[in-house]
Amino acid sequence: MAVTYNNLYLDIRQQLRRSGVEAATLEARELVCFGVGKSREELQRDGGLYASPELERQVRQLVDRRLAGEPVAYLIGEWEFYGLPLDISRDVLIPRPDTEVLAEQAIRCCKTLGECRVLDLCAGSGCVGLAVGAQVPQARVVLGEISDAALKICRQNIRRNGLSGRVVSMRADALDKPDKALGEFQCIVSNPPYIPRGEIDGLDGSVRDYEPRLALDGGEDGLDFYRGITEKWKDALTAGGRLYFEVGIGQADEVLRIMRAQGFGDIQIVKDTHEIPRVVFGTLCTEV
Repeated sequence: MAVTYNNLYLDIRQQLRRSGVEAATLEARELVCFGVGKSREELQRDGGLYASPELERQVRQLVDRRLAGEPVAYLIGEWEFYGLPLDISRDVLIPRPDTEVLAEQAIRCCKTLGECRVLDLCAGSGCVGLAVGAQVPQARVVLGEISDAALKICRQNIRRNGLSGRVVSMRADALDKPDKALGEFQCIVSNPPYIPRGEIDGLDGSVRDYEPRLALDGGEDGLDFYRGITEKWKDALTAGGRLYFEVGIGQADEVLRIMRAQGFGDIQIVKDTHEIPRVVFGTLCTEV
């Protein structure tokens, strides 16, 4: 029996809720929109119209894949971060609301700097650096990433958000010292791999089986990138420049100690919306 778009959406939402999907309302809307080829506005406008059996079948196939564990962002090939629409593939992590705390802190700093250069290291989809570029017109942003496949996504997202004039991407290994020709930055921001290697296999299947291991594996204790970036990339910061990290649960104090040992001061820890310490940032101290 034919169903309207509205009834299809309501049915999918109920199915996701019964299966324990927390964001059932959001995910149902995104899956239906993608499956029937309509924007959110078009879906709302056409809600009373009937979906063809073929379109309904496409949507239900997507839902089956979602319930088997595949994340919605990979199913539809895009996601939103800090108000920006982003292309997403399985070569990059899916941007998460917790990471908006990192972007917010960096944006707040950069707005006080006037013209500035910002580096988003381990950029992935480029979400954090693009948020800074979109919110701080005086900033010039570099998206640094070691994965060529991820860099392709960065370039797509730069174009998609009309930021080609102020945001660029480049290959960068966060664990190697940067070339001096790269110049200096007033702000470096990074959401690096931070899952301890031995814990990856125990992650939720939607992460373990779909998201890129390269973007998850933080070494034996999860702290390899904090040590490497703090030591090797501090020379790419201007005196008084800021370094911002997203950190995993329980890592904030150790990252603070790593930064302090490398000459950073005024180090602060910021909690996310769940009251979990999520961002650690500090200022590179000038030599007396």
